Amino acid sequence: MEVKIGVQHAQRELVVDTDATPEDIEARLTEAMAASGVFRLNDVKGRSIVVPADKITYVELGSPTSSTVGFR
Repeated sequence: MEVKIGVQHAQRELVVDTDATPEDIEARLTEAMAASGVFRLNDVKGRSIVVPADKITYVELGSPTSSTVGFR
């Protein structure tokens, strides 16, 4: 799933491809914002993305990623 994260005072958004479910991402974000902590997300390559929760302006959840082959 593609996740786009807008960060305050950053010109570009963070784009992360992750295996996490939308429900999991929403729960992590809610927990991070309630605790004024950091939002952590792992991408499909095992890298960890850490963003201060109070600097997040928006989170856009895309559709699950699937590889398409051929023409439509």
